[in-house]
Amino acid sequence: MAITINEIENGMGLMVDGQLYFITDFNHVKPGKGSAFVRIRLKNIRTDAVLERTFRTSESLDNVPLERRRMQFTYVSGNEYHFMDQSTYEDTVISKGLLGDAVKYLQDDAVVEALVHKDQVVKVEMPTFIIATVIEADPGLKGDSSKSGYKPAKIDTGASVQVPLFIQTGETIKVDTRTGIYVERVKK
Repeated sequence: MAITINEIENGMGLMVDGQLYFITDFNHVKPGKGSAFVRIRLKNIRTDAVLERTFRTSESLDNVPLERRRMQFTYVSGNEYHFMDQSTYEDTVISKGLLGDAVKYLQDDAVVEALVHKDQVVKVEMPTFIIATVIEADPGLKGDSSKSGYKPAKIDTGASVQVPLFIQTGETIKVDTRTGIYVERVKK
């Protein structure tokens, strides 16, 4: 479906050069000389590559309707991850390749946002933060707390995270899933 430049919104799906993108940011520019234009920052749904394009206000774009669905992780079978659509309760299979690095932070019964196009999941967005338990960490040495330092620790999802020296095995921590960085210790 073709839309005009004036109808675009953040989060909208667009087909550009045969690739599916969604709009992360746009800016209407009205220079002193010449005609107005719109600079759009697009993110490729498959590769996460960012593209910045400029369009004249007279141009039209191909809108691709993307539906956001909440899905709950149920189980894994080989390289297939099974999710339950929380609105229809249907089982949806998502490949490990489509999940990408999100697999490292996927917890039992985790709820994710799925971008769906024509009943096909095209992108999975993890929650920004997860609460995880440290299952393996080297013990901190006495006196290590005087300076800031980090050590590797394994969390219950299987991912390895750099944590401060004072974090011990069995503690609960908050991790940013976008970067894989320790955020804070969580009190139970």
